Amino acid sequence: MDLHGSFHVYDTTLRDGAQQEGLNLSVADKLSIARQLDDLGVGYIEGGWPGANPKDTEFFRRATQELDLRHARLAAFGATRRAGVRAADDPMVAALRESGAGVVTLVAKSHDRHVELALRTTLEENLAMIRDTVGHLRAEGQQVFLDAEHFFDGYRANRDYALEVLRTAYDAGAEVIALCDTNGGMLPPWVSDVVHDVVETTGVRVGIHCHNDTGCAVANTLAAVEAGATHVQGCMNGYGERTGNADLVTVVANLELKLDRQVLPPGLLRESTRIAHAVADVTNIPPASRQPYVGTSAFAHKAGLHASAIKVDPNLYQHLDPVAVGNDMRLLVSDMAGRASIELKGRELGFDLDAGTPAGKDLITRITDRVKQLEARGYTFEAADASFELLLVEEVEGARPSYFEVESWRVITETLIHSGPGEEAVSEATVKLRAAGVRYVVTGEGNGPVNALDQALRSAICQAFPEVAKFELTDYKVRILDQGHGTDAITRVLIETSDGASSWVTVGVGHNVIEASWGALVDGLTFGLRRQGI
Repeated sequence: MDLHGSFHVYDTTLRDGAQQEGLNLSVADKLSIARQLDDLGVGYIEGGWPGANPKDTEFFRRATQELDLRHARLAAFGATRRAGVRAADDPMVAALRESGAGVVTLVAKSHDRHVELALRTTLEENLAMIRDTVGHLRAEGQQVFLDAEHFFDGYRANRDYALEVLRTAYDAGAEVIALCDTNGGMLPPWVSDVVHDVVETTGVRVGIHCHNDTGCAVANTLAAVEAGATHVQGCMNGYGERTGNADLVTVVANLELKLDRQVLPPGLLRESTRIAHAVADVTNIPPASRQPYVGTSAFAHKAGLHASAIKVDPNLYQHLDPVAVGNDMRLLVSDMAGRASIELKGRELGFDLDAGTPAGKDLITRITDRVKQLEARGYTFEAADASFELLLVEEVEGARPSYFEVESWRVITETLIHSGPGEEAVSEATVKLRAAGVRYVVTGEGNGPVNALDQALRSAICQAFPEVAKFELTDYKVRILDQGHGTDAITRVLIETSDGASSWVTVGVGHNVIEASWGALVDGLTFGLRRQGI
């Protein structure tokens, strides 16, 4: 199947997605994301607007030298020529022509009021700008797409002119006209009606570009496809200005898995979870856990009733097999957990709880009761698999893994109030423990009490178990559980620890944040040593 000819999957993460508030991509970031997008098998990657800013110009220069794309073609984005200037003489059109991209996507006004108020030109000159620019770039050997900006609003205001914009671009050689819901205000039935009219009336090849201001970007995109669009635009993870663009992975997954349309090379949809998270790492925006298909919670089950059904057939509470998108089913252990949840979660972690025997049933009952008691005290295990696994080991094997015995710990924080303005407080922790038959007394300093405790604890244990040297605290979350108590409220702490290859989360609960943090730190190091096979 010629994917570029039959159906276009067009990614605009590097251009429209990069307009998201707080998202700032370097040239290296854009090159890295482009490689990930190519691994997903998209047909086109819109790299940016060469000539409009130095970063995008540099991206296209480096892309021609450094990117070896196997599936995608690189597209340069830009505008039609200025009013009153020939396309061949416009420096911004020249930047598109000289970008090295085989494809150019031009943005053009299709709303009559935008032409008159924003471009400050006539409706006839706008058509001439489109005709001249498309024709010039086609004559230079580039494939041309056109983004009809504000098309749906323009269609409502002046249908005849909006359609004339499309015909003009198509007759001049634009292969696809993408109808843009630039303000994101459309709903699926409205999109369907307009796209159907455009296809029937003009005969142009229609694409769709939706923003998510009504929460309908994906639904609007699918409605357009059902009405005849054969080119879809979107961004990875739904990035984009305001509320974002259509999430390209969700669109593609729905097309392939729900509507039975092969729009990516076979087998590559299974890479979508990995790629969505890899792109999130580059953008430094945490992945949305509840993102459809690829979120960590997309196939997570918490209720005991669900777990009981999943034990019989996983598809009873899942709309599809998560393997299809490279994701996995997760079972969350919480105070809502039933016996089936505990059994399945134990199996997931490698424990056969043998529910078919009286002893196994008693064990599962004991674990379930203990989980519910601990969660009533403030613990949570749905986000702390490592602490739950230590609990399982203790119940199944009769003892908790023990690599060190803590004698005492303390931490102090002080600031020298006469040392000058802006002096930061310094924390110092002392830990006394025995490990491998040796008593250690170690002091650690840090920029806070938890950091100081972490430094002291790891320094002490590292002398007996050098493997601890590669452990690193990578995330730290605090939650006040009974807020009505103010500063003496029960506190829950979640700590994520990494050994460089993987990470795990542990939980601690206490009457103060230091006590809770200590419990999570000890669990984190204990779990890490067990994972190392110590």
